[in-house]
Amino acid sequence: MARRRSRKYAVPGVEQGMQTFKANVMKNEGYAVNPSRPDDVKYEVAKEIGVPLQEGNNGELSTESVGHVGGKIGGPMVRELIRLAQEELTKRE
Repeated sequence: MARRRSRKYAVPGVEQGMQTFKANVMKNEGYAVNPSRPDDVKYEVAKEIGVPLQEGNNGELSTESVGHVGGKIGGPMVRELIRLAQEELTKRE
């Protein structure tokens, strides 16, 4: 039986902030995001790219398929983090 991965952030107490960040980024990408359940956006992304992701066990899905879903979410988040860091660095100059 597959175990569900437990996310651990390097900085304690940032979980809520990261969820809010994800919700804002995905909303800016054009997805309908429930701010109280931002992780649910993965189902909308999966449907859009043709991956049959559903709540519960998805053991039949390939790592590649699930990676495509994660990439559509993580990519914009990383780009936004880089943009924010560059903006912060520009303020310091």
